[in-house]
Amino acid sequence: MSKIIYKTAEEIELIRQSALLVAKTLGEVAKIVKPGTKTIELDKLAETFIRDNGGVPAFLGFHGFPSSLCISPNDQVVHGFPGEHVLIDGDIISVDCGVILNGFYGDSAYTFAIGEVSEEAKLLLKVTKECLEKGIEKAVTGMRVGDIGYAVQDHAEKHGFGVVKELVGHGVGVKLHEKPEVPNYGKRGSGVKLEEGMVIAIEPMINAGKAGVKFWKDGWTVSTVDGKPSAHFEHTVAVRKGKADILSSFSYVEEVLAKNN
Repeated sequence: MSKIIYKTAEEIELIRQSALLVAKTLGEVAKIVKPGTKTIELDKLAETFIRDNGGVPAFLGFHGFPSSLCISPNDQVVHGFPGEHVLIDGDIISVDCGVILNGFYGDSAYTFAIGEVSEEAKLLLKVTKECLEKGIEKAVTGMRVGDIGYAVQDHAEKHGFGVVKELVGHGVGVKLHEKPEVPNYGKRGSGVKLEEGMVIAIEPMINAGKAGVKFWKDGWTVSTVDGKPSAHFEHTVAVRKGKADILSSFSYVEEVLAKNN
């Protein structure tokens, strides 16, 4: 059984550089996420940008995954393949990106609204992002993994949304997926104790309808059981005393979105 890999202060700074390259890549993607764009175009842009900045796409070839980004529109939860799908007004689309830079991994995801989306979709995006923020608030020394999961689950379910249980957050940094698992549900005070030196990816996956998901025959794509939309936001976070240290960032995405509105 693999153990938690604790990171030194220097290693955390290297993970931060990798996570910030992910953030900048998502910012580049934000520039062309609009009606009429094919999802494969987002993937090509991301791969080029990552390589031009000295990184390697972490997802490309990971257990055979064929792309640099996981792109999951509408009722797809995660792990969707980029392809010929053309974005249309009213879509929501989760874009998950991982990078290896200086030997360390960064991982982050953002769900974009394409054009004018439904009120249900707007609320889903808002609440899922808030779930991430509430989870991160608990990523401090002395808390437990269950405290993160409870914070996410409680906020999502208060709004009548379903919390995906088959897929979870994870440790990250030396490898793309490390111990501990970080579920988006749980009991306060339960699970692995959080300590300085732990770096985790917190990633709420929240469904507008039922919590259940189905796994596609392609071996990757996961979608909601009821065909309702799903949202996904993710940050790479270092556990600290008092307040979590968010190593990735949505500021590059939000800067672009603010200009476009």
